[in-house]
Amino acid sequence: QVQLVESGGGLVQAGESLRLSCAASGSTFSINAMGWHRQAPGKQLDLVAVAFSAGSTNYADSVKGRFTISRDSAKNTVDLQMNSLKPEDTGVYYCNAHIMPTAGRGPYNYWGQGTQVTVSS
Repeated sequence: QVQLVESGGGLVQAGESLRLSCAASGSTFSINAMGWHRQAPGKQLDLVAVAFSAGSTNYADSVKGRFTISRDSAKNTVDLQMNSLKPEDTGVYYCNAHIMPTAGRGPYNYWGQGTQVTVSS
């Protein structure tokens, strides 16, 4: 069984910063990628940032230069540092990981429960 637990959401004003954290636990034989998606009110789930096991990262155009994803492979954690937040960054942020729970199984996609980020203008 794999669990992703997020923390760090909250209410901030535009221009401020927040840091989200996500920890994977349980059967995590190999983690190929960890990242963050968000769902704004009334909109679809969109990729925000992803960090791959080889070290590369990818960001949505809307957050480039403001958000930084960092991954600790030894601890199975991924953080998202969000600076210069804008009201349009408001949404529920979900941690996502591509994991082989044991050798020869998967990889499968796993999701956290989500954490709310609200940016007021």
